[in-house]
Amino acid sequence: MKQEQIWNAEAAQRYDTPGTGMFAPEVLGPTVDRLAELADGGAAVEFAVGTGRVAVPLAERGVPVTGIELSVPMVERLRAKADEATIPVIVGDMATTVAPGEFSLVYLVYNTISNLLTQAEQVECFRNAARHLTPGGRFVIELWVPELRKLPPGQTATVWQSDPEYIGLDTYDVLHQRVVSHHFYFDETQQARLSRSPHRYIWPAELDLMAQLAGFELEARHADWSGAEFTADARSHVSVYRLNPATA
Repeated sequence: MKQEQIWNAEAAQRYDTPGTGMFAPEVLGPTVDRLAELADGGAAVEFAVGTGRVAVPLAERGVPVTGIELSVPMVERLRAKADEATIPVIVGDMATTVAPGEFSLVYLVYNTISNLLTQAEQVECFRNAARHLTPGGRFVIELWVPELRKLPPGQTATVWQSDPEYIGLDTYDVLHQRVVSHHFYFDETQQARLSRSPHRYIWPAELDLMAQLAGFELEARHADWSGAEFTADARSHVSVYRLNPATA
């Protein structure tokens, strides 16, 4: 499925979960704190801004934020929280669409770079980030670490979350470096609701090479937004890349 089909009006309507999940204060607070610090007094661009989960509180912290977003229904949900003057949004894909202005920070959160399904598109996303940044600007990516170590021989799926009302599992195509995330939601009935999304997973070392191709160098990598150490057992990472001044 195309990303526009996945992030349709129905997905946009159920995306926001105020106070819980990725909207929980303990998740969102450190994210906004770190991005405000990395913006260093400049303006920011959020690739795949969605419904404004991060952009809205970051703008409230005084960081001017411009968004790029492929899904019109997601932008419409954002508009219920912030008008165009507060958070301008350009409709388009994050690999090629350019927002006007000068920026010290571009960021891409919650695994969204993996929505680009080819290596070439992911490299172009880095290059697009570089196009937006002033010399020395930063590109920040939040991304999960592929859980291939959990795959028993001959198996293609891992369950990464199991709760009474939700089961999340990923099916892997290791030959083509693809994964499909399956989300099963349960209520008091005997029926379950399923949503799926395809991704191309990226190893941290491959991400670093993409960055080099676009003129970035790795400045920092942590296991979360609070600065926990990134280790071999980390399930995700927040990587900060700095644009080589000679590239800008």
